[in-house]
Amino acid sequence: MKTIAFFNNKGGVGKTTLVYHLAALVAERGQKVLAVDLDPQANLTSMFLAEDTLEQLWPDGEHPKTIFGALRPIIRGLGDVQVPHIEKINAHLGLVVGDLALSTFEDKLSDAWPRCHNRDESAFRTMTAFYRGVRQAAASFDATWVLVDVGPNLGAINRAALIASEHVVFPLGPDLFSLQGLRNLGPSLADWRASWKELLTKNPDPAMDVPAGMIEPLGYVVMQHGMRENRPPKAYQRWIDRFPAAYRESVLNEPVPPALLAADDTHCLAMLKHYRSLMPMAMEARKPVFALKPADGAIGAHGEAVRNAYQDFLILAERIADRCGALLR
Repeated sequence: MKTIAFFNNKGGVGKTTLVYHLAALVAERGQKVLAVDLDPQANLTSMFLAEDTLEQLWPDGEHPKTIFGALRPIIRGLGDVQVPHIEKINAHLGLVVGDLALSTFEDKLSDAWPRCHNRDESAFRTMTAFYRGVRQAAASFDATWVLVDVGPNLGAINRAALIASEHVVFPLGPDLFSLQGLRNLGPSLADWRASWKELLTKNPDPAMDVPAGMIEPLGYVVMQHGMRENRPPKAYQRWIDRFPAAYRESVLNEPVPPALLAADDTHCLAMLKHYRSLMPMAMEARKPVFALKPADGAIGAHGEAVRNAYQDFLILAERIADRCGALLR
């Protein structure tokens, strides 16, 4: 099982759309995939599920079948994390449902982090709740891929979610904001990784299942850029070609080769198109763009675009699988 988080502290770059499509693609290839929504905005959940279904999973005043529901014993101080409910999308794809109430876990996690330095067992159980809950859910679903969507910030929830993940991929938009976000999150990841390594030596219960917290970067994906003759417009290209240096300096802490462009950067996993009119069509049909059929409106030139989208996401999935040793048929 490989756990991969998709993270950028700049919102609106298409991160959730990327997770949704990759999960569907890997499942379509025959692997068991668990998509985990750890973003308190629950956008990934809303892409997978209709409102009627969500209303049943988010019952008013009752125990929700969401990640928040699994965490309630810890939040209330009455027990440990429970095995999260898995909403079955199809035979190979399951979803750990997100919840807007997850934001209430932020203060609990913020309080637990410093208490881990004091060898506080309850603090360690709080900090590792995501890790242990997701591992239990993945085991119950027999998942070989776990794809984690997190919110666009550097808060306590994302710190715990990233520590719980073996690997991380960075979706980037072709703009200054994504460039600055990359510069900000790199040092934060390094700090979280180093701090957790120190905290692991203070775990009071050697039998507790805790993450290694390596948060290994797999690379970055440039999202939603317009294309002209298979090349981004100049307005976007100027930012895209600054990503290789920023990624190496901020995330990998490595020297930067001179004049390295994104198109030649081995850390650039993909440069995905916007897919323009296909995306609204896919959202209405509640399916990925590469699964659209003529009955959904994908006729004429749209049919070729659908086929191209499948190849784009397949290549991306193969590169991710190759980097982290995941299975992909």
